[in-house]
Amino acid sequence: MAMEASEIERLIKEALPDAEIRIEDLRGDGDHYSAYVSSASFKGKNRVQQHQMVYAALQGRMGGELHALALQTAAPD
Repeated sequence: MAMEASEIERLIKEALPDAEIRIEDLRGDGDHYSAYVSSASFKGKNRVQQHQMVYAALQGRMGGELHALALQTAAPD
């Protein structure tokens, strides 16, 4: 079952309300996305910790409804 980009954004926004989020459906199939997420919550955290925060926001949907997510995270300057 595919997942809509709007649902991915909603889940991330619930967990990281200040986040700037850009999502692109890489293949047009609803299964392969790239996402850029910037949040002040990432300050002081390494990339692995930042990605873990995003994956936690997706509430276990990675590997199921959401097959692939190329993730880029950043803390605002």
